Amino acid sequence: MEYKGLILDPFQEKAIAAIEENKSVIVSAPTGSGKTLIADYIISRDIVKGVKVIYTAPIKALSNQKYKEFCKDYGEENVGLLTGDIAKNPDASILIMTTEIYRNMVLVDDPLISEISYVIFDEIHFINDVERGYVWEESIIFSKEHVRMLCLSATIPNADEFAAWIRAIKGHPVEVIRHDVRMVPLEVHFYDTELGICALKDIFDQAYAPKHMPRKHQKRERILDPRHIDLVREIKDKTPCMFFAFSRSGCQKKAGELLRERLFAHNPAIPPIIHDYFKDSPPEINLLESTKLLRQTLPYGIAFHHAGLLPIMKELVEDLFSRGMINVLYTTETFAVGLNMPAKTVCFEALRKFDGRYFRLLNSKEFFQIAGRAGRRGIDTIGYVYSMISRRDFEYEKVRDLTSADTAPIKSQFKLSVNTVLNLIKQHNKKEIDEILCKSFHSYQQYGKKFETIRNYRSHNMFDNIKKKVIEKMGYVQGAQLTEKGEFASKIYADEILTTEIFATDFYKTLNEYTMLMLIAAICYEARDTTKFFHNFPSKDVDHLKVKVKSHPYLKHEQRFEYFNDLTALVHPCYYGESFFKIIENTNLLEGDLVRFFRQLIDRIKQVQAASRDERLRDLLDAVVEKIDFCLKDIDVM
Repeated sequence: MEYKGLILDPFQEKAIAAIEENKSVIVSAPTGSGKTLIADYIISRDIVKGVKVIYTAPIKALSNQKYKEFCKDYGEENVGLLTGDIAKNPDASILIMTTEIYRNMVLVDDPLISEISYVIFDEIHFINDVERGYVWEESIIFSKEHVRMLCLSATIPNADEFAAWIRAIKGHPVEVIRHDVRMVPLEVHFYDTELGICALKDIFDQAYAPKHMPRKHQKRERILDPRHIDLVREIKDKTPCMFFAFSRSGCQKKAGELLRERLFAHNPAIPPIIHDYFKDSPPEINLLESTKLLRQTLPYGIAFHHAGLLPIMKELVEDLFSRGMINVLYTTETFAVGLNMPAKTVCFEALRKFDGRYFRLLNSKEFFQIAGRAGRRGIDTIGYVYSMISRRDFEYEKVRDLTSADTAPIKSQFKLSVNTVLNLIKQHNKKEIDEILCKSFHSYQQYGKKFETIRNYRSHNMFDNIKKKVIEKMGYVQGAQLTEKGEFASKIYADEILTTEIFATDFYKTLNEYTMLMLIAAICYEARDTTKFFHNFPSKDVDHLKVKVKSHPYLKHEQRFEYFNDLTALVHPCYYGESFFKIIENTNLLEGDLVRFFRQLIDRIKQVQAASRDERLRDLLDAVVEKIDFCLKDIDVM
């Protein structure tokens, strides 16, 4: 079969045949094998019929990239983008959104869902994510009966089990399509300070089992950790290289260190491209440390990329990388999620990372998600992967297992939020709720084919605890009906209770725009010990707000409201019309993090506006959003 001038691989043909039979399809195939072409087929087929297709992505960066790609392929007028804070062309035939947005739409029974044929879940293995995995699970559970799904992932070892679950709860055929052969095979190597590039077993033998001396007489010498510069020097002929580090500051530091080695020649074609990117940007961008460093490193084909950069900086790096002008890109793992930018070589700074709670080894899915970026189809015959090994925490068997094959199955991370419980009560009767609570992937994994006949006490206990101990106690439910506060909270998708107690009661009625913004900022702010604020703005408004919060029976217990003084460093200059660059002087937050913080504020404000019936409140919040937009106007792109 030929499609878009390409001869399709058998797995692509099988997937398209299943789609033509109106089946849901799970595609498990290596990175770079052409999974997204199957999504393109659905879009091309249905756009001419006037039928909508939804494409969901796990991160906003991937949503933005797909929006640009689809606008180019199908015309801007046919593509929409929904990411919480952004709503572009929401009536379009092709709607790109974060998975959270889709989950919210199906949960509240949005009429738009009745118009779609397929929902495409890119990177479906995110259902494994401890914090967010339930979003994918609920998205599937609450999807309409007529909706079919295309689930894409590099590898799903238990794809048959996952398909059987969807088949059981949705009542329609689900086909699993596997493709295990990479177009560009991977060679996996390791890098040790003493041995250089080698096999993993060589490191084990050298570190733990030297043959010339009995083990009891061994005296282990302290071997320093390997240096990224030494590894780059050895693989200089195998660029472009993505070098994955699990620290933003580490990415920038390594780029500067590599620059000083002068391993790569100056490329005179790069400075004019940089100039074009910044010619219409505020001059203050050039004063940022990240900009200064990139201006130095990029002409030598050395770059860094992470979420703490301004959007324009990330876009510049991505552009140069796609043009083949980057030799070594130091980046965090988010660059490996969906972004279609492969390299000849992938390097790992380490196989351990901090996951927000503790340091741990990567699992096999994480390793191969990143390693899969090595090898460019039609350019390379082999993709090279190198992992730097520290002997201090070397666990031979674990490293061997995780780097040999992706054997990690996807597992349910099902949990219920206050919002889900409220919408279950709002949309369903008790019998229907009981049935829905038994439909989780967790139930299927626990009970197999009997899952629908066995009451899932875990899910029901979660539901009952939230219903009885939280929302009934707080007056959000009366009998089997939502109260006015419950209706409000059913449209709030994070921090439901906090937000509702502020904006669905009389609490907000004595607030002004500034103190409303302060409250929303406090709800969104994620405090870290390393975050510093250099100048705050005490005021009577803030003092009044503190007293008001402390006198509230629920809000007074919330620790996030202890940061009002610190947050004035961000909120006060934003509210009073200062530029983004003035605000960044008040904190050590990275510029990209600050942009994301303000975009989160807009997202939360829009949720409140959608939930509230108070026209005055909605107008006040419109004015607040205008102030945030003004602050971001010169530096925020999608």
